[in-house]
Amino acid sequence: MTTLDSSSATESTMDDPSNLQQPPAAVNHRLSDEEQNSDESQAMWSSFTDGFREVQSVLDRNRILIQQVNENHRSKNHENMVSNVALIQEINNNVSKIVAMYSDLSTNFSTVFHQRKSDTDADN
Repeated sequence: MTTLDSSSATESTMDDPSNLQQPPAAVNHRLSDEEQNSDESQAMWSSFTDGFREVQSVLDRNRILIQQVNENHRSKNHENMVSNVALIQEINNNVSKIVAMYSDLSTNFSTVFHQRKSDTDADN
């Protein structure tokens, strides 16, 4: 990693409050609104990312279960065929979970979208 020592003189003048021109109060207010919107956006995308990761985890589990069901079916072994009943039930339960997760993601997205639109309309 390379460090730039030549910037230390610039930093010392930038750190001195007397060298900084203070922006008008309205600009300070606007910056804090932008920072707040940025934080909210990051939290929103983080929430969506977490939700999609959770969905992907369940989908991955179903893929493994389906592979196991196929192997059991090909074996034509009675015990394996019986175990397929429980595996298929788990797959069905997981599909229900996935539907609920996508529904929640859709609702959350719609809520954020409409809230942002209302905020934008209120600002205009």
